[in-house]
Formats: sequence, C-alpha cells, structure tokens
Amino acid sequence: MIASTPTTPGSSPCRKPDCHTDVWYLAQPSPRGICTMNVRISVFILFPLCLRVTMSQITTSLVLPNPRTVGNGDEGVHVIVTVTLNPSIDRTAPISGPLQRGQVNRLGSATEIAAGKGVNISRVLRGAGVKTCAVVPAGTEDRLTLGLGHDGIPHLAVPIAAAVRTNLTITEPDGTTTKFNQPGSYLNPDELAAVEEAVVERSSGAQWVVLSGSLPPGVPTHWYATMTDRLHEAGVKVAVDTSDQPLQELAARLPYRAPDLVKPNSVELGQLCGIDGDSLESAADEGQFDDIVAAARGLHGIAEVIVTLGGTGALLVTEHDAWHAWPDPIEVKSTVGAGDSALAGFLLARTRGDQPENCLRTAVSWGTAAAALPGSTMPTPSQADAIHVSLTHL
Repeated sequence: MIASTPTTPGSSPCRKPDCHTDVWYLAQPSPRGICTMNVRISVFILFPLCLRVTMSQITTSLVLPNPRTVGNGDEGVHVIVTVTLNPSIDRTAPISGPLQRGQVNRLGSATEIAAGKGVNISRVLRGAGVKTCAVVPAGTEDRLTLGLGHDGIPHLAVPIAAAVRTNLTITEPDGTTTKFNQPGSYLNPDELAAVEEAVVERSSGAQWVVLSGSLPPGVPTHWYATMTDRLHEAGVKVAVDTSDQPLQELAARLPYRAPDLVKPNSVELGQLCGIDGDSLESAADEGQFDDIVAAARGLHGIAEVIVTLGGTGALLVTEHDAWHAWPDPIEVKSTVGAGDSALAGFLLARTRGDQPENCLRTAVSWGTAAAALPGSTMPTPSQADAIHVSLTHL
C-alpha cells in the first residue's frame, strides 16, 4: 500500500522494511533517520457503483531508503525493453463475498504496487533473470518511480508535469476481478517526443520492444503503429498488447506498419478483425478454434499472434502453423497481470531460442501461475515451472 501525507522541506521517503508488500510513505524523519507515524485512513470512492472503503489504523516504524540507488536501467544493453505510456499505481483489495452494487463493501488488506502492462512484464522478466528496462513517463519523485526503484525494477523515467494515475481492483473469492481505471495523465507533445526519443535510445541493441497498455490523453490513437514503424527502422522486433481504438488503428495500417507479435484476447482479436469476439471465445470453450486461427491469419504482416483464452489456455498462430496450449485446472485468485505474465513468458522463451510451440507452453505456464496468485502479484520462475501445460498442433 502506498500512502501520501503532505510534505515539507526536508521530508524523506520512508518504507517499512518487513512489510509483505511494497509500502511507501512520505513522513518527517526523526533525528536518527527513523520515522514513526500513526495513520487512520478513510477512503470514500464514488463510481457508478458506490464503494465505501474503511481501512483500520496503521502504526508502523519506517526506515529511510535511497530510492535512486537501484532500478535506474542505465547499465548496458537490455534484451527486452518495455514501454508503458499510461502506467499506474495499482491498488488491489479483496472482498469476502460477491461485489454488491449500491451497498457497503468491506475490503480486506489492500496492496499497492507500481504497475502498468509493460511494467508488469519487466517485473516478471527481471525475476526470471532477463535484462530488461521499463520506460515510463513519470517524475523522479512520483510514487511510481519510487516504487520501481524500491522493487529493483530497471527503468527509465521520462519526466512529465502530471502525477501518475491510481487504479483500483476488487477481487472476489471466486476469482472475479472488477477494475476501475483512471484515464491517466495528459502528455503534451514535448513530453511525448521525449518519451519516443528515450525508447529509441534505450532499445539500441535490444531483441524486443514491448509496446503495451492504454494510451493516455494527448497521445494520438495511431501511436502504436507509428512507433512500430520507427522501431523497425532501428532494427528492433516489436510486440504490441493493447485494446480498443489503438488496436483498431493498428489493424487499419496493416500490413505496412505491422508489429512482429500481438497478444489479443478473444474480444481484442474481434476488434482487430471486425468480428464478434464473444463468439470466438464461446467456440473456443467448445474446443472449436478454426475461426480464431482464420481471424489471426487475416492479420497480414504480423508474424505471430498469441490469443489468450483464460482457462482454455492460448493459441499461437503463424502463417503456416497453429498450436493450442492449456493448463491443468487451478483455483483462480486474481486475473490481474495474467496476460502480461503470459507475454513475458513467451518472450522469455523466445530470447533463449525455444521453438514457437514451447514459447507458447511457457506463456501459458506463466499466465496461469499469475492467475493463481492474489492481487497484483507476479509469479516467480518456480511458480511458473510448477504449472503443467498440455499442447497440441492444430
């Protein structure tokens, strides 16, 4: 959980060293560098459904870290660079039963983490030992940047004027996940240009650049297509994971500005192809994959299409081959970051030279491992290795 209190000159970021989640506070330091504070937080959140969140009193002792000593992403060549134009602080909280609209819903212990789709991917890759760098637009003292530094995630933060958004996720006991996402901070043309230059510079020598997530206000919806073209000119492979209008703009520019890889779910594949994504998923649930394969092959210019299908697994479709991989059943605790973990797993396997079908198997194991974990927790290699995945050639 991340909590902010008003700061005055001389205030310092502090963290609780033995907390089970990444906890960042701003508090007045004591003469010995230790700060203690009592916080009582009552948050009232107004959405189309009304949630009242009351968090109990917290008393903690905090030790001053140096957030700039880790995670600056400046060392050497990065194998995979991720780009998240609309990063977030993700606040996740469980409830003990189904979400009740218009009622008081009492939350369990909430966690907060520096996130965004590309950030999640870099978090997984770093845990797996892959050299990565997460490029994000954020101020050096933004909670996102401090959180990335605290977690040791190599990153390059391009300064912007506005603060990074905060998103809320509610998880129910059966694994149902409800998300409330803010639109994000406006990026002006100069800030966007600075991010673009940083991406090109940091991707020099990289094998892959991952462009993922929604686009914040101020960024044209065709940005993924134009940035893909620019990165291809630099000789870098590009993976894109997005949705809605940015995804449709990408499809409109095929095959000329086609990324090397996309990772839609069934609904997003429908957006790409102009067909009903729900019908694709229903057919997949019945073991019918012909329409998905045909739709993916209609995305001319894209060499590899990974279609994630939740508990049904995922498909990898290329020009001449298609595979379906699916996991043994698990108890789903949260779907937050499962798709990001799947893409990270695929690229992890790709960078070590695995065959395409084994890359798909690895993607499904990582995505499934993420779904078996609570909140925004990203899996470890041992957790992914423990997932049994079956595979068939279609």
